[in-house]
Amino acid sequence: MTRTKLVLVFVFTLNVSVLLPSAWAQAPASKEVDAVYPDAHALYLDLHQHPELSAHEVQTASKLAGDLRALGYEVTEHVGGTGIVALLKNGTGPVVMLRTELDALPVEEKTGLPYASQVHAKDDAGHDVPVMHACGHDLHMASLLGTAAIMVHSKSTWHGTLMLIGQPAEETISGAKAMIADGLLQRFPKPDVGIALHVGNTLPAGEVGITPGIYNSNADSLRVTIYGKGGHGSAPQTAIDPIVIAARTILAWQTIVSREVKPGEMAVITVGYIQAGTKNNIIPDHAELGLTVRSYKTEIRKQVLAAIARIAKAESEAAGAPQEPLIEHYEATDSVYNDPALAQRLRAPLEAALGKQNVLITEPITPSEDYSYFIEQEIPSLYFSLGGADPEKFAQAKAAGTMLPSNHSPLFAPDVDPALRSGIAAEVAVVRNLLQGSAEELRKSIAEK
Repeated sequence: MTRTKLVLVFVFTLNVSVLLPSAWAQAPASKEVDAVYPDAHALYLDLHQHPELSAHEVQTASKLAGDLRALGYEVTEHVGGTGIVALLKNGTGPVVMLRTELDALPVEEKTGLPYASQVHAKDDAGHDVPVMHACGHDLHMASLLGTAAIMVHSKSTWHGTLMLIGQPAEETISGAKAMIADGLLQRFPKPDVGIALHVGNTLPAGEVGITPGIYNSNADSLRVTIYGKGGHGSAPQTAIDPIVIAARTILAWQTIVSREVKPGEMAVITVGYIQAGTKNNIIPDHAELGLTVRSYKTEIRKQVLAAIARIAKAESEAAGAPQEPLIEHYEATDSVYNDPALAQRLRAPLEAALGKQNVLITEPITPSEDYSYFIEQEIPSLYFSLGGADPEKFAQAKAAGTMLPSNHSPLFAPDVDPALRSGIAAEVAVVRNLLQGSAEELRKSIAEK
């Protein structure tokens, strides 16, 4: 998206506002979205074709920062790495935070789209990997830009401070923590409330889902190294095989959920990789396993993590391993909790913007993400789901009992129109609703319900 195009579109818009001061205030949501959609869509295509890995979102952040600065936002870059903070002040009132993610994934795109990513990059280990916006963050950023533009040109409809966050490294659940550690809440106004969304194929494009209370799961990333004694593959009696120990350990771990966790409680243990050995006839001296562990409740989380360690140690001891396994807990994030009162308040403006039939109350999901770090800073929030599935394909899949490609799939691609339009309309509806009255009134209205 060129800066010239961005300026020309809004010069025209500004001229309309000068002639008709209440044009933006009176325009239906669809008309407002129509006015900003071309630039938002252009940014989406650009970002989709030029994705960047977590903590390396240099060009992504620069593009978004430049577009927001051109709209009149006060933009600060390099917060917590490549993070950006953009402020638009419009008199006294609440401070409302709207957050988007910046990063993409090491996934090879197989959507067949004419604008599919062809990007390769070096990951942190120095490996050449394909890169794709397989989680929809490109659409999140494009929605934020469209929302930012509408809010600039409709200041008569709200007052307070709109705080836009471009957060890096969500996929490694490290970016929110880095921004907070870099003084986000000391260098900038602390938000009274926070808003975020996530697109996916669990809803058709045009719909949104609200989940009061627990929205998604706790996440814990573990690296377990099992030790053995190397030897010749033809003489296993001279060795202690860590691959066999690993196999028994993996199977035993699955009984934690099926036999130790109370039925009905959510818990997931997935072993995503096993790395061991270099040749078929060599028994290695160690095996490394990578786990992701998910849960909703704190007590279940503690129970499952303790059981994982207990079983790993017991299986190694049973096999006569020379030492206990090394268990490294290297990533973690809590579940995202949607303030129930805030969710109740914002349902009405979402229904007004998208249609009552298009706003659903949805169940908690099992993926995780690091927006929870903002909530831990006592920022009441609503994190809602944005439908991304082609409505016709969604209906066909539902009828056939099949699933459309999920986030992180090389085939994942949202139905941009209407998903992007719905994302912009939804964000504008909720931030406008929150940017009314005083900060004290907003906090009181949430606390009282």
